[in-house]
Amino acid sequence: MTSSVVYANTTESAVQPTTASWQRATEEPAWVRWTLIGVALSFLALFLLLPLMVVLYGAFEQGMTVWWAAITEPDALAAIRLSLFVVAIVVPLNVVFGVAASWAIAKFDFRGKPILISLIDMPFAISPVVVGLIFIILFGSQGWLGAWLAAHDIRIIFAVPGIVIVIAFGTMPFIARELIPLMQQQGKEEEEASLTLGASGWKTFWHVTLPNIKWGLIYGVILCNARALGEFGAVAVVSGRIRGETNTMPLHIEVLYNEYMFTAAFAVSSLLTGLALLTIVIKSVVEWCDERPKSALRSS
Repeated sequence: MTSSVVYANTTESAVQPTTASWQRATEEPAWVRWTLIGVALSFLALFLLLPLMVVLYGAFEQGMTVWWAAITEPDALAAIRLSLFVVAIVVPLNVVFGVAASWAIAKFDFRGKPILISLIDMPFAISPVVVGLIFIILFGSQGWLGAWLAAHDIRIIFAVPGIVIVIAFGTMPFIARELIPLMQQQGKEEEEASLTLGASGWKTFWHVTLPNIKWGLIYGVILCNARALGEFGAVAVVSGRIRGETNTMPLHIEVLYNEYMFTAAFAVSSLLTGLALLTIVIKSVVEWCDERPKSALRSS
């Protein structure tokens, strides 16, 4: 009896792998890990850090005085103001659209739902230059609505409204695409329970739905803001590139570079780069804040 127990224990221990052998079986060899890390770091250094260093070196090569003069020049200030103004309009519009579209897709079943999802993804598939041409055909002086707009003294192309429209179109998917899978994963049981208990639709949204999606919404807003600041192709087509009026920051940088004003171009580029880095920092903070409760829950 004792020998059979010993044999069974020996067999069981032979069949069950130890922790060390299990880790060796599921982990890559050290040389593979370090090779992959080296490739990733080399790629980042070549295509991210090196261009960033070139921009900062070109911006501050002649000192802070020249840099400050470049970003406070009237045309540069007009481009900065216009970029921030457009972002202040586009991001709230996309918040409203993104939340409404996500709510409709995640909470309801209706005909044409796959078509709506495909339409949301359309700006990802269309070139920004083509987007600009589409709105030129619609709102240009020779476009479908051009005569009516001219008769009512409404300017869209080569004016701020055209810039707002094309940037809103290009950034439309970012918030919706963040919220749709999040809402689908959460389901609709909590909203149904809230409505059953007598809460109105708005109360349910503010006190049940919004707290559940707040981190995804903030993350989508950050991505939308970053894309809106850096949009170039569609804006270049519809803006007319009028200095001091319809030039956003990316367009102003191109104008300065084409005029061989490299220091000024790098100075404005450094400002745009700083806004991008700030966006990345905020995004990282949001991700960290989102992971904290999950980590605490897993540890408990």
